[in-house]
Amino acid sequence: MKAKSMDLFLPGNPEPASTRIVVAMSGGVDSSVTAGLVKEAGYDAVGITLQLYDHGEAMHRKGACCAGQDIHDARNVADTLGMPHYVLDYESRFKEQVIDTFADSYLAGETPIPCVSCNQSVKFVDLLKTARELGAAALVTGHYSHTRLDETSGHMAMYRPADLDRDQSYFLFATTQEQLDFVRFPLGHLTKAETRAHAERMGLEIAAKPDSQDICFVPNGSYADIIAKLRPEAAEPGDIVDVQGNVLGRHDGIIHYTVGQRRGLGIAAGEPLYVVKIDAPAKQVIVGPREALGVARVALRDFNWIGEPGADFSRGIQVAARVRSTRPPKPASLIARDGHVYVDLIEGETGVAPGQACVLYDHDGSGSRVLGGGFIARAINTFEKDAA
Repeated sequence: MKAKSMDLFLPGNPEPASTRIVVAMSGGVDSSVTAGLVKEAGYDAVGITLQLYDHGEAMHRKGACCAGQDIHDARNVADTLGMPHYVLDYESRFKEQVIDTFADSYLAGETPIPCVSCNQSVKFVDLLKTARELGAAALVTGHYSHTRLDETSGHMAMYRPADLDRDQSYFLFATTQEQLDFVRFPLGHLTKAETRAHAERMGLEIAAKPDSQDICFVPNGSYADIIAKLRPEAAEPGDIVDVQGNVLGRHDGIIHYTVGQRRGLGIAAGEPLYVVKIDAPAKQVIVGPREALGVARVALRDFNWIGEPGADFSRGIQVAARVRSTRPPKPASLIARDGHVYVDLIEGETGVAPGQACVLYDHDGSGSRVLGGGFIARAINTFEKDAA
């Protein structure tokens, strides 16, 4: 399989041989092929791997990321490609910005997305700063998304990738315009199968390596164990109540529950019940029938806009919204009022959890351009009378 010509859309179209590109290398297939494509295009490629957490437990664990074996793999790939490679210790920064934030979010009754926090802080702030200090023209990553120049604004715009099954744009919504103008995603036009084919063509030993897990720092897949260790108060017992406030049972800590959960509630009822809300201050898990999961509006925090500059949110803007990474964009309306940002979900959604992201796309039918988004501060359920 021959490599396609790669255009990184660099300002001034500099000669590749005299242009330094920093590649974020996690040790996985995607970032390794990204490095290979950059190298094959003739750029002065420099690989950087971040050690993000104590790799003792993850050294030999399949599906880990940014620790032990993965650092070793990244180094081997760089050697194979003939490019310099550096490992930077960002453990303390990662713990502060990602792991602690993850724990605090769970403590608040939310369902956080640490991958967004990692992109938002460590990768696209700290690593980007390092890339600039090294004199790079761009920071390149192995995310499945792609960018191209918006001729109207003169800035780079972000789009969903060709392979929608691998779409990672949901996790990149917090990328600022300044960051977006410096970051590139060469895998946006490839499928995963094509990426692996490139890895084999390049002679990379990691060509068949499994994909990494979403949450890299959870060694056994148990979020509750991590949260209980970091924030013991999140494991305090409380009541399980229905939407009318009637006590149905007790729980061993809100960290064991997420919105939309049906199994493992520990209560007996005459109908299937789901977790529809978590009231962290009251230590209550609120359950109800499936229809109580319905959500028509969400309030957002940490809102980020990378669409057309100067958009007037006060009058309402038609968009397409995703409230889960596994769901397609659906028709929605974005409006700002009294300093708050809301998204009305025209067709409604179910199982929407605070802490997750609501990512916005254009509404022209393709839903391909990423306009930004925010973290869900509140999901207004159908059983709640107030509508924000």
